[in-house]
This record gives sequence, structure tokens and C-alpha cells, in this order.
Amino acid sequence: MMGQANETWSDKYCVYEIIRPRIRSMRVILVDNLLADESQISEAARKEPDFHPGKWVRLERMIASMAMGNIENNVRKLIRVPEVKVVHLSALSESLVREFDADAIILSGTLRDFDLYAQDLIDNFNNFIKQTRIPVLAICGGHQMVGQAFGATIVTLDNKPPAEKRTGRMVEYQYRFVKITDADDPIFLGVDDRPSARWQNYTIRKHLLRVWQNHGLQLDRLPEGFKHLARGYLSEIQMMVRKTSDQLIYGVQFHIEKSFQDWAADKYWDHRNESRDGRLIFDNFLVEALRFLGREDKLASNIDLETVVPTSKAVKAGGSSGTPATGF
Repeated sequence: MMGQANETWSDKYCVYEIIRPRIRSMRVILVDNLLADESQISEAARKEPDFHPGKWVRLERMIASMAMGNIENNVRKLIRVPEVKVVHLSALSESLVREFDADAIILSGTLRDFDLYAQDLIDNFNNFIKQTRIPVLAICGGHQMVGQAFGATIVTLDNKPPAEKRTGRMVEYQYRFVKITDADDPIFLGVDDRPSARWQNYTIRKHLLRVWQNHGLQLDRLPEGFKHLARGYLSEIQMMVRKTSDQLIYGVQFHIEKSFQDWAADKYWDHRNESRDGRLIFDNFLVEALRFLGREDKLASNIDLETVVPTSKAVKAGGSSGTPATGF
């Protein structure tokens, strides 16, 4: 039964290679970093010309529902028996993480500039992220939040303070190439082992990621205690990691959660070219989180991996059931 279920979603979400979940079970906290109510808006925000608290919060909640859905979708596809707890940034605490007995924490992206957030939200987060011993994966705005907590400054892509340039910003948007600067980090396991589909053979160069970008802010420098992992065309700090005896924190500026798009869906916002590299990074983080905590017993055995999807059912490079061979 497990094999049949995974045959279905592997064929549905990735026509290039079979995906075998490497994790038996895992407890993951997903943190919604978007504004949830008017009390979380700063005094500075109330002076903005387009300020409308009701509209702002409604938009934040709409985007949060999509963003958190994408993140949770990855967790549930990559872990056989996942236990997921979704919490808002305002509720994040050491006691909550301890009571849930989390194996990993994933921070979502954001919409508003951080000076538009109530300062207590940022202060509470900064205290938490400096103390937590549970592995963290921070995505886009979450990556920026981590960076500022450890001393970096958030600026526009042309290095201006966000308050000086709210509109008309340079942006990195849609699928972009990112250059890996430390290919030995385990977060990149399998990235260069590309399948044979023509769409995926976009270059013979090694150490490149092809990932979904959607941001107009960046970190001005590598935060203290972090290692640089990848750079982009406009944003230098596209990936970073903090590894100590007590902490494992990965930050990614791009949206690795844009995976497992349904090829059969007919919606204009669906991306027909699935972010394969983002999925691998997501999967590798979950595995590394368990290893960091010494919980390797939650990983699947080699026998389990072989029985998830029969090899004879591997999807051919030419596509499946009416989908284009290249994805374009």
C-alpha cells in the first residue's frame, strides 16, 4: 500500500526521478512569520502612505495560507509519518518547542519590511533563535530574520535601508541560478547527480542550483558565526549555515518549498517546472537535523528505501501521461 501511494505522488510531482522518502518519522514545527493581527504592526507602519491595517492583515493571512501550505506539503511528502505543528511567530518559545519535542523548526518567508513589525515580535524572535538547540531551516524572510538576529543588516538589493525605498525596488524573481560556494556541505547531497531528462540538463557546469526567487531585500553581510554556502547574481548571501556543538541553523534566501507542484492542475500560479534542487535541499536539511540531534533511528533503512517505489516503475525522461518532456 505504501509503495502504491508513493508511486502516485512521485509520478504526479516529479517526472524526472523517483523520490523515496528517507525519513520514517519526524516532529517538525512550522513557524508562520507573516503578520497575524493589527497589534503586531509597528508605529512606523502607521505612518506609511498606503497604511490600512485591515487590508494589510488580510493580505498577510492570504499569503501565509499559501506559504505555510507549500512548506507543510514538503514535510508531508518527504517524511513517511510526519507530525507537524504550525505556530505563529508570536507564539514561538523554548517551552513550546520542548513540549512538542521537535526534531526541526522551519521558518517561513515574510511580506512586510521588518521595521513595520512591532519591535517585541522581533526581540522575542532574536532571543529565541540565539538560544534554541533544535535545528532550524529559515526560508527567504526567515533567512533575513536569522541574519539580523546575529548582527547583519537587512537592505534592499541596491544596498539601501528598506525605509528609504519601499517601492520600485530591484528584485530577484522567478527561477534563477545560484552558485554553490561550499559544495562539501551535506545540504547539497545529490544536487549534482542530475537525472537524464532534457529539461534538467540545463548546463554541464557543476555546483549550480536552479531555484525559485521572490525577494527585494537581502543581508548586507554574512552574520557572525555563519559560513557562506551559496551566492546569487544580485544577492551575495543566498545560503548560509551556523554549525556549533549546540546549534544547526541553515538560511536560504530563495524558496525551496516551491516543490511538489501538481502537473495536472490548471491554475495560472502553478509552476510547471518543479524546483528539484529546492526539494533536495529541503530533504537534506531534515536528514541533517536528525543526525545533529543523534536521532538517526528515525531515518529509513536501506531496505525501506528499496521497497517504496519499484524500480521498474521509474518515470522515463520523455514525460508521463500528457506532460511535456522538458517542462517548458
